[in-house]
Amino acid sequence: MAHLAKLKGVFNSSFLWMDGKSSVPNNDDFYCFRAQMEQLGAMEPLLKNLWQWWETCASPKLSKVQALALRRTSLGSAEVLPDTLSRYQTLWDFDSNIPFLDCTGCSCPNHTLFGTIHTADGMALANARISFTDQPLSVLAQSNHQGQFTIRGICADSGANISATLERFAQGTASIISNSSRTSRVEIVLQRLGKIKWWGVSAFHPSCFSRYHNGTLLDRKVKKYDSSLVLHDLKPHQAGSYHCKASNDHGSIKSAVAQLTVIDPDVPSCVSQPEEYLIRLPDECSQEGTGSPFYNVGHCSNTRCAGHLADALQCQDASEHCCGTRRMEVREIPCAGYVLPIKVVTECGCTSCTQPKILVRGKASAVDDGEPLRFGEIYLGAEKIGFTGYKGTFTIEVPPDTPRLVVKFVDRMKKFVDTVKVFPFDQRGGAIYQDVRLMRRKKPVDLEAMETNVIPLGEVDGEGPIGEVIIPPRSFFRSNGQAYNGTVKASVTFVDPRDMATVTAASSDLNFINAEGDLFPLRTYGMFSMDFWEDESHQGLETGKVEVKMDAELIKMPEHLQKMKLWSLNPVTGLWEEESSFRLVKENRRKREERAFLIGNLEIRERRLFNLDVPENRRCFVKVRAYINEKFNPSEQMEGIVITLINLEPRPGYPSNPQAWGRFDSVVTGPNGACLPAFCDGQRADAYTAYVTATMGGEELEAVQSSPKLNPHEVGVSQPYLNKLGYQRSDHADSALKKTAFKINLAKPNPNNIDETNGPIYPYRSLKDCEEAPVMANHFRFYRVEVDKYEYNVVPFKESDLTTWTGDYLSWWPNPQEFRACYIKVKINGPQEYMVRSRNMGGTHPRTLGQLYGLRDTRSVRDLEVYNSSAACVEFKCSGMLFDQELVDRTLVSIIPQGSCRRTAINNYLREYLGRHPPVVENNDTSAFSMLGPVDPLGHNYGIYTVTDQNPRLAKEIAIGRCFDGTSDGFSREMRSNKGIALTFTCQEKPVGRKSFFQRLLESPSQTLTEIRSEMRDNEQLRGSSRVVPYPSRLRTMFATPTRRSPSRRRRVDAAQA
Repeated sequence: MAHLAKLKGVFNSSFLWMDGKSSVPNNDDFYCFRAQMEQLGAMEPLLKNLWQWWETCASPKLSKVQALALRRTSLGSAEVLPDTLSRYQTLWDFDSNIPFLDCTGCSCPNHTLFGTIHTADGMALANARISFTDQPLSVLAQSNHQGQFTIRGICADSGANISATLERFAQGTASIISNSSRTSRVEIVLQRLGKIKWWGVSAFHPSCFSRYHNGTLLDRKVKKYDSSLVLHDLKPHQAGSYHCKASNDHGSIKSAVAQLTVIDPDVPSCVSQPEEYLIRLPDECSQEGTGSPFYNVGHCSNTRCAGHLADALQCQDASEHCCGTRRMEVREIPCAGYVLPIKVVTECGCTSCTQPKILVRGKASAVDDGEPLRFGEIYLGAEKIGFTGYKGTFTIEVPPDTPRLVVKFVDRMKKFVDTVKVFPFDQRGGAIYQDVRLMRRKKPVDLEAMETNVIPLGEVDGEGPIGEVIIPPRSFFRSNGQAYNGTVKASVTFVDPRDMATVTAASSDLNFINAEGDLFPLRTYGMFSMDFWEDESHQGLETGKVEVKMDAELIKMPEHLQKMKLWSLNPVTGLWEEESSFRLVKENRRKREERAFLIGNLEIRERRLFNLDVPENRRCFVKVRAYINEKFNPSEQMEGIVITLINLEPRPGYPSNPQAWGRFDSVVTGPNGACLPAFCDGQRADAYTAYVTATMGGEELEAVQSSPKLNPHEVGVSQPYLNKLGYQRSDHADSALKKTAFKINLAKPNPNNIDETNGPIYPYRSLKDCEEAPVMANHFRFYRVEVDKYEYNVVPFKESDLTTWTGDYLSWWPNPQEFRACYIKVKINGPQEYMVRSRNMGGTHPRTLGQLYGLRDTRSVRDLEVYNSSAACVEFKCSGMLFDQELVDRTLVSIIPQGSCRRTAINNYLREYLGRHPPVVENNDTSAFSMLGPVDPLGHNYGIYTVTDQNPRLAKEIAIGRCFDGTSDGFSREMRSNKGIALTFTCQEKPVGRKSFFQRLLESPSQTLTEIRSEMRDNEQLRGSSRVVPYPSRLRTMFATPTRRSPSRRRRVDAAQA
């Protein structure tokens, strides 16, 4: 054993010396050992390798003097070794380190390394190349279908790192772990490149960073940056946008754009002078002097600003500061018969930013029959965040600083295909409503694993399949890599773009990251989802390489034949990742018939959605705006509207046939409309067409009509460009169709034609021009179809921008994080529709008592099933805490129909509730109704509809839908005037040409008195058992003061409280 230890010491010292960690080793023992072995005549191959390694690896590192000294070493100093080689083998047993002849390490012939390769979720990966981390070109082994590999000769104590590489996966590395003296193991986890690239530069392992300022590459030598960029002594010219581009051998990725604002220390970061903000006054009011129906109430920019730092050494505020309202003052506007108070912003300042919640609400249901996804799982990226409700409804709170919202819906009952959606949302806060449609999973069929199976893709009536999936024999494997040869259950669901109804059920937004790191669009020819499982155990199965074949005749654009690729959807990022390219193959199907096919290969390792797509670079932007009504006033644009553009591809020679959709995009409108990306063509105007819709909270907005006469002024696009675009509303050929969409040709604008340089279509490089286009520039329009209504707040607030909220006792919405909408349903018996006003004043709070909160005017809507009956859903200010959250104010609400109307009924439940919650407002005037608004959220049985949401407009839309339906959980856009009523008024109109009462009384007294008796009987019948004392109204102004209670009444209330 002493001899063995001595020899080991020689080699260990040699290794250290070669690494520069020790002095030259004593080589006498090595040469003596070699001489003794030669004298025994049995120089073991092991020692030959040792000696060859020494001469090859160690000797070149010696100087000439050192080498000469080694050759002159004495052999007599060596000790006698054991007599037999077997004794030597017993001592060393061939398991110690044997140096490799290439000088890179050691080998242990009797030692075995067992390894496994799999993904993070445990899926085995086949055909992965195994190598030492520092020798990636020297492949040691490949993994099998079970993701396993075996290597002999690698020593457990070598400390080596093993790497695995596989196409479309990032390289994985792990260290060897010893199990025993003869075996060791290693486990390597691989991640797809797409997932790593999207989720951060740190996991992307970049080899190069590039920094850009306003799109221009910064000089690395001048700025001296690498993974971080530091700017010193900032100047105004350094302001603008900055982004980073990280690159390595696998590609590139770009960071989000950061905006840098440089402010001169002598210039305030928040301008104190408010910006102009016009609101419309009630019809009976106008500005003094000018007579204008609009009034400038001012508003602050809400831009970021620098707060006041406590210490001069600090460089960042403890909380974000924005330019907001610092001071307001009350002004009075003369109106017909009353004075209207209004609060105006007079000074802006740097205050704490309002941080409203960002929500996405909606409903998930089947695309064919609307069956809801009940209790489906919801994933935000890779994290499960909740479930859908019984009716398929869901609410998602968007995390802060989320650039891209990717949500996956999973049906645990396996009725629907897993669906991934990329939701647009408003970064400023509030809620967006999304109607999610799901494809129903196809019924499973039986496949034999030992046979070739062909599955068609596409089932449009009267059309052939787009392609087919060919699965060779013995292609199915269990998750652990074990081959499966039994009966396979297969469900293949295809989203066919030739069927327009499937566009709403398509997953993701058809984008991928190209080699330059940019988000790039795809044009789809179909998506398919494939699920395979065992017949008996229902365990999921994977497949080896399968063949996907497409019919080349169905591809109408010749250039797409060369660009067609097979993609798979990453469910975490919502981006498509390339699986393989297609090759063009010609086959003889019958005699003298040759057909062309595109053939690609695919391995189904995990449950993913696959896509037949073509990258497309002919892109433009389409400008769209939404308005409150069809007057299209620039100051009455709507924000938070979801505009969706569906790209269509025409079929040559068959313009009347249904068109195939190619992609879709959705954008939320802001204060200056929305710019939607779309494919376009500069050579042929109708090469691409688009189908555009607009929705708000599930309600569809109307587009401008195109027939019987096309009006360029209403459409918003001037001639002759409008004719080139071929604008048509969806009911252009059939008036029975819906009016909620329009179709246009996507003709790329000609820069040499002045008529095409002002919108509504902009080149892809001109996104900024599109986003900043003035309202007078060409654009397409949607408008909301609704009854006439008017809203006035004493404290102005823009419901589409929650950051404009101001904390004030007279604010209509006292809490910017929670908006409660209240409506009362008023029935009108009369021959026409009437305007109904709600006047809302402070009722019980000492700071707001007798002061106006706001006005609401709403026109009643005719009930199509009830003769001479209409109803109005009138908003009133909810009772509750004011913005200081200290005292409750019960709002004094007055409901006043605008016409010759008389109150004939009050809901019994509402009357009883108000009586049990004093004080009770006297209602002596039968032409109106007043109450102190209920604090409790009453329901349809009372004729009161209350909804709370983080977005005021969505809360109002839901409440109006319930009010129309007359239920507490339903929704309707058709008025039902006999359900859920709170108040009933009867209105009469004087016939045209009818004389006044006094004229008729003088001319025919008896007939006039008979008419009066008849009218009184009719009113009594409508009024029923209720009795109203006809006291004359003592109100001389528009705003009533609270009725003074009698002392006896006050004593009774005090006694009850005691």
